[in-house]
Amino acid sequence: MNPSSFESRLRADGYDEIETKQLAAKTDNATHAHPFDVCALVLEGEITLTVEGAARAYRNGDVFTMAAGCRHAEQIGGAGVRYLVGRRRTAQS
Repeated sequence: MNPSSFESRLRADGYDEIETKQLAAKTDNATHAHPFDVCALVLEGEITLTVEGAARAYRNGDVFTMAAGCRHAEQIGGAGVRYLVGRRRTAQS
């Protein structure tokens, strides 16, 4: 999916905070949660998300989603990662 179409889809689904983020190579973010839903399209590089002990890698063209409050850890690949992300605030956040 191209970034323009993905952004349109995000807006249609109620994601009003949309930005392109970049994280440095080999970054490890300890287990944490966000007070908003996340939907992201990986544009370059790799990010591995670990949720409930299961790790999954996402690369160029992959989409990942996470509900508000989902506890997860992030590991960034050797080339870093750049992704287009939407955030959607829930009623309780």
